[in-house]
Amino acid sequence: MNWSLPFFSQNKARQNFRKSLQNVLGFKPGKLELYTTALSHRSVKDMAEENNERLEYLGDAILSAVVADYLFMRYPKKGEGFLTEMRSKMVNRQMLNDIAVKMGVKKITQFNKIDTALKNSQIFGNTLEALVGAIYLDKGYKATVRWVTKRIILPHLLLDDLEAQDINIKNKLIGWANKQNRQIDFETLEEKQERGRRLFIVGVKLDGEVISAGRGFNKKDASQMAALQAVEKLGL
Repeated sequence: MNWSLPFFSQNKARQNFRKSLQNVLGFKPGKLELYTTALSHRSVKDMAEENNERLEYLGDAILSAVVADYLFMRYPKKGEGFLTEMRSKMVNRQMLNDIAVKMGVKKITQFNKIDTALKNSQIFGNTLEALVGAIYLDKGYKATVRWVTKRIILPHLLLDDLEAQDINIKNKLIGWANKQNRQIDFETLEEKQERGRRLFIVGVKLDGEVISAGRGFNKKDASQMAALQAVEKLGL
């Protein structure tokens, strides 16, 4: 019996992971364990030090700072309101999730693939933020600024288009209702545990009648999904 087979199998898997990660990052990672944690969703790793939520927290702050600095330099004559709105458009959950999928982050994220809700959720944008946190700890702030600019902002965030784009579907729906003298409300229809996680189902009520519902692992995501369905249903 070849007792060395498990070792070589694990080593091969590690090499494949490093190669896939390097393709997404565009550089050779140093502290591989940081990136392993950044790509581990809490559906497969329960412990706080093992899943990516702490790195997501760190990466979210760093990404926001990098984008804020980029916009500050890009628009020297624009005011605070414009800059804040643009930053919100650039780092909102749906935008980051779409970018993460395009970059291939979804393919290397470790999550419970049996949970169909997770496959279509916005956890991959959160994972992208965790990767930013890992890069910061591995390579430092200046390298992280260069990476975010080169790999996220320039190829995926077209500022001219974003200036005219209304990202916040919920605000768009509320604005429409106000103009039409209609009443829009968001109501939590159900809150339950699904595979050990709290799941929210939020409904959109138009003049007291539920016209759409969205699911998410926090109320904000569920509300946005419900608003998106309502906008599509109303033809807005």
